[in-house]
Amino acid sequence: MPTKFNSFNEFYPFYLQEHSNVVCRSLHFIGTFIGIIFLVTVLVAFNNKWWAFASPLWGYGLGFAGHYLFEHNHPATFKNPFYSFGSDLKMFWQLLIGKIGFRG
Repeated sequence: MPTKFNSFNEFYPFYLQEHSNVVCRSLHFIGTFIGIIFLVTVLVAFNNKWWAFASPLWGYGLGFAGHYLFEHNHPATFKNPFYSFGSDLKMFWQLLIGKIGFRG
């Protein structure tokens, strides 16, 4: 893994490469989806801002499981947290609209 990325556009192809396993990608997609639904629910239905901080646990929990159990690599979150979070949202959107597939 390169130690430094100069831009998000430079990082994103690496991110997709690290998520090439269909199960890992699927777990990321499901986790992000549940995290978004959880976030909207606690903010809108329950008006509880403190529970909003728990919403990333869904995405990261399922995503980490995908990395350790299926992809057999380490999440990029630890070295590039902001690029990684943005990449997760971009990958989720691209999977949702069919721009990229679940098979890497």
